Amino acid sequence: MTSTISINDSQRLQLKPLEVPSRLLLGPGPSNTHPEVLQAMNTSPVGHLDPAFLALMDEIQSLLRYVWQTENPLTIAVSGTGSAAMEATIANATEPGDVVLIGVAGYFGNRLVDMAGRYGADVRTITKPWGQVFTLDELQTAVETHRPAILALVHAETSTGARQPLEGVSELCREFGTLLLVDTVTSLGGVPIFLDAWGVDLAYSCSQKGLGCPPGASPFTMSPRAVEKLQQRRTKVANWYLDMSLLGKYWGSDRTYHHTAPINLYYALREALRLVAEEGLANCWQRHQKNVEYLWQGLEDLGLSMHVEQEYRLPTLTTVRIPEGVDGKAIARQLLNEHSIEIGGGLGELAGQVWRVGLMGFNSRKESVDQLLAALRQVLPR
Repeated sequence: MTSTISINDSQRLQLKPLEVPSRLLLGPGPSNTHPEVLQAMNTSPVGHLDPAFLALMDEIQSLLRYVWQTENPLTIAVSGTGSAAMEATIANATEPGDVVLIGVAGYFGNRLVDMAGRYGADVRTITKPWGQVFTLDELQTAVETHRPAILALVHAETSTGARQPLEGVSELCREFGTLLLVDTVTSLGGVPIFLDAWGVDLAYSCSQKGLGCPPGASPFTMSPRAVEKLQQRRTKVANWYLDMSLLGKYWGSDRTYHHTAPINLYYALREALRLVAEEGLANCWQRHQKNVEYLWQGLEDLGLSMHVEQEYRLPTLTTVRIPEGVDGKAIARQLLNEHSIEIGGGLGELAGQVWRVGLMGFNSRKESVDQLLAALRQVLPR
């Protein structure tokens, strides 16, 4: 006799079709998506092994090489957010016992430390106060001291708004057989990057910041030197989903099934990259710099100051010092609730000390700055 199980309706919701408020996203990410990218996402999906989709994957690879200024054959988009691409980089490059030297000058340097430790690395760190950057002499001393298999640096530290110079770093890395790993999550598309000229071996990014695309399809690249280390591993990559020896066969000529790709997110990424190529990379970088300088001037006119020295400030993300006696969280809430503008608060050591203002991708426009400055005039105490 078959027993009947009654349906539990306690979690059954009766909902209206989805409606979300319209926001101007000027926080650390995501940024607002370009209308043409949203339109591309509405295209009907095809199969993840359909010839049309495989051709689109090739376009994504080529355009990622363009925006990163690299010729690395193994350049793909990971099916996941930027943190997945970050973990893919650590997982594929690191074997248990490898000395991994990480520059920590913010929240995401610490995240690299956590990830590398989970994969069995012998993690060493060099540190700077949040908002500062490492000099070439400091990096040279650290590499000579620790002689790491990998040196990991955050090019654009999202928690501080600081840009780490990378010129000359690869030369000292090669002297000791060290791979150079770089976080470009908040720089790709908005900050000058020359991976090949700078000798970067491993890099990752995200789609929802400088590229002006929804999150979920994240750029990843390995140089031939890094691929050689992957091929010579003594142990399997500890993360099956992010193993590039498997993923490379899906993105490469083999076209071997690995997972069902998020089809519509790749439509969006392809379109976002197409728009960058259409604008031209140099023009895109110049637009971000011009608009952020306009923002800095407007903030200074309001009596606000920036946390990072101008020489090292990111054009994509600005940390603004919260004036003494001002409730930073209350101001951010007021901007969101009364003006539908999102800005971010500080993380870690900068919690309660700064606002983080993003000006990335489609949002890097004079109109965005004007809208924020007008709202700040209304909500800041006089």
